[in-house]
Amino acid sequence: MDQVTGCELRVASYELRVAGYELRVASCGLTTMKSYRDLNIYKLSYDLAVKVHKMTLKLPKHELFEEGSQVRRSSKGVTSCIVEGYGRRKYKADFIKFLIYAHASCDETILHLNFLKDTNGFVEKEIKALLFSYNELGGKINKFLKYVEKDWKGGRDEEQ
Repeated sequence: MDQVTGCELRVASYELRVAGYELRVASCGLTTMKSYRDLNIYKLSYDLAVKVHKMTLKLPKHELFEEGSQVRRSSKGVTSCIVEGYGRRKYKADFIKFLIYAHASCDETILHLNFLKDTNGFVEKEIKALLFSYNELGGKINKFLKYVEKDWKGGRDEEQ
């Protein structure tokens, strides 16, 4: 499974996993993305948003409605922007714009998690794991963004 696109190449009865971006959708049985749910960045961002939501419910009341609310909204914003961008994928510029928004929301989530880590040490271990995961997610969004900028064909990608 390609880590950037979420597609896999099937050749005869063998499955070939492709990590490079130079691969073109061709006549070898490449399965394409049929939904935003096929994107690795969507899956990861959704799982992380659920973890952030559950973690913030453990915060003290004064943080639950202040920083907790902010980090919940920004973490869910990453996923929302990926979904909305994918919905506009026929228009490459719109897709890119929403992936940039998703990356920015990822950075905002990291900021809020750092605030929580520095002001509420009791969930520090959980927050450190989330910070690590959000930094990884940011890198994956960036790689996917570069793929879309270079190789995305608009609405034709899913038809090939």
